[in-house]
Amino acid sequence: MFGVGLPELAVIAFVAVLVFGPDRLPDLARQAGQMLRKARQFADAARDELREELGPEYADLELRDLDPRTIVRKHIIEAMNDAEDDARPKRKGLRPLKAGELPPYDVEAT
Repeated sequence: MFGVGLPELAVIAFVAVLVFGPDRLPDLARQAGQMLRKARQFADAARDELREELGPEYADLELRDLDPRTIVRKHIIEAMNDAEDDARPKRKGLRPLKAGELPPYDVEAT
């Protein structure tokens, strides 16, 4: 979560106890939880309103899909997959060689 590990959380908790004191810390944690809950409710309401305004064809819309980095990444991956598909030769009649079988040799081509 945000690149914060257990040692960092321990340091943050220790500093919080020193700064705010052990008496006020539970109230501050409760307020932080309420603030996060309200922010999540706000984001969900915004997503639902956006889905409602855009219509049924965008019913599966997620807000993270609107991130420009995600959009660019998606299009680059699609383009790379298309390029790989186009790069493969599509010849009929070709088959993988069997074990010990030599590839065909054209004397006139060399």
